[in-house]
Amino acid sequence: MENQLAKSTEERTFQYQDSLPSLPVPSLEESLKKYLESVKPFANEEEYKKTEAIVQKFQNGIGEKLQQKLLERAKEKRNWLEDWWLNVAYLDVRIPSQLHVNFGGPASHIEHYWPPKEGTQLERGSISLWHILNYWQLLRKEKLPVHKVGNTPLDMNQFRMLFATCKVPGITRDSLINYFRTESEGHCPSHIAVMCRGRVFVFDVMHEGCLMTPPEILRQLTYIQQKCRREPDGPGVAALTSEERTRWAKAREYLISLNPENLTMLEKIQSSLLVFCLDDGSPRVTPEDYSQVATKVLTGDPTVRWGDKSYNLISFSNGVFGCNCDHAPYDAMVIVSISYYVDQKIFESEGRWTGSDEVRDIPLPEELVFTVDEKVLNDINQAKAQYFKQASDLQLLVYAFTSFGKKLTKKKKLHPDTFVQLALQLAYYRLHGRPGCCYETAMTRYFYHGRTETVRSCTVEAVRWCQSMQDPSTSLFEQQHRMLEAFAKHNKMMKDCSTGKGFDRHLLGLSLIAKEECLPVPELFTDPLFSRSGGGGNFVLSTSLIGYLRVQGVVVPMVHNGYGFFYHIRDDRYTITRVHQFCVPAWTLTIEK
Repeated sequence: MENQLAKSTEERTFQYQDSLPSLPVPSLEESLKKYLESVKPFANEEEYKKTEAIVQKFQNGIGEKLQQKLLERAKEKRNWLEDWWLNVAYLDVRIPSQLHVNFGGPASHIEHYWPPKEGTQLERGSISLWHILNYWQLLRKEKLPVHKVGNTPLDMNQFRMLFATCKVPGITRDSLINYFRTESEGHCPSHIAVMCRGRVFVFDVMHEGCLMTPPEILRQLTYIQQKCRREPDGPGVAALTSEERTRWAKAREYLISLNPENLTMLEKIQSSLLVFCLDDGSPRVTPEDYSQVATKVLTGDPTVRWGDKSYNLISFSNGVFGCNCDHAPYDAMVIVSISYYVDQKIFESEGRWTGSDEVRDIPLPEELVFTVDEKVLNDINQAKAQYFKQASDLQLLVYAFTSFGKKLTKKKKLHPDTFVQLALQLAYYRLHGRPGCCYETAMTRYFYHGRTETVRSCTVEAVRWCQSMQDPSTSLFEQQHRMLEAFAKHNKMMKDCSTGKGFDRHLLGLSLIAKEECLPVPELFTDPLFSRSGGGGNFVLSTSLIGYLRVQGVVVPMVHNGYGFFYHIRDDRYTITRVHQFCVPAWTLTIEK
């Protein structure tokens, strides 16, 4: 009875899901007021007056009707945005998602017990996989602690999507398949896929009801790598996942038509817990410069990663690691959580396995040999060609700023995240001589199935401060005063967005209601100031705080000639990833990531 009572009082990972509040619909008046404030930095007086009149007309006319329809939808759905967001932001998008939508990042094990070292790839890989699989078991048993702010639980639904999840391409819309189940819900797949030199293997990580140990996982990985080194490279079917979505959907249909077994093999990859990528690359990396490894993680060999999988763990030949993940099923905080968990476990164990070296008699990995023909091989070559062409348009730099970090910023009573955001605004203003429309991620996990909202960091207050910093006649006192005004404004916006009072997702909902009702696109959304200020995913600066841990991450900018800035903040440093996209791609991303 004592044991039962102890178990009954222990929090379970998903136990608060049913009690989380529904995502609210903000006030139309308040959203439009905030929208008008956000366009001011990008308009002259005449342009602003015109937009102000458009907004007023919208508020008194079609906007009111659309708001009522949205409120009706919110009565029927606990999260009125969820399905729309998944479709419009991810599943309807036709551009290649592996480069333009997926996110990833290098692991920080190099900063302690796993510096780059040739010959360590498989041993370290087996240990890393073992820790990841333990995390999977924590989720299965619902023993992963619930994320909270103070005593308030946050939505944990996205953690269900980390393992055994895959996007499947469609002609006009992709679909998302999730095979994960908790122990109380029933069977969950327990195999992983391993990709090496254009070939694909699978093996079950459970044997006789127990998780494989690192020495047993090492045996499987060694078998795969040795086989691939002895024999010719495979066709690299995985590269097809890096294609434009409709092309990949058609190529997949053709692949299945060649042989029904091809579908069986595709489904084994789709349902795998994750993909382990044996990459022959050996990127250079130091604690102060992650540029090369981050570039390889984001733009590396497309034949050894499955771009549609929720989790690709990339293992380089010098024992350096990273991950590349589909963005559709979850946001970065999920991969940050597991990456931090694994990094801590590696740190605590000094990067070693201290258990038994005994290896049970376990079945060898199964190779998935696809039936291919000349057309499939041509499709693969075309996919690789477009992938590397797009990758060549990206410049990625990851440097650590070590003069100071969070400790000093907080000592000065300045929010560290806002500090970076204003620094980015000033840098852009100095470089380009004008304000830069900016997206920063805010999380909305206080609400049922909440994901993100947009914080528009380029405020009137931020621009005034930037202008004062560029004006030699402005006193230091005035510069400080304007800086503190900009800080206060940003902090308030972040709080509003996190508590369901943002306006970008609200405006998206209103535009989608109009579309569903077959109404003309309201003038508010065709006004040049809408896109110039970042609306419709046209933000020149795409930014996000990765957290206050060692974990890093990156995603491609939203627009050509745009910038992506993704940063983590520690007591003694700010590590910032900057990715710049130079050329106009053959397709255009028209919705926020």
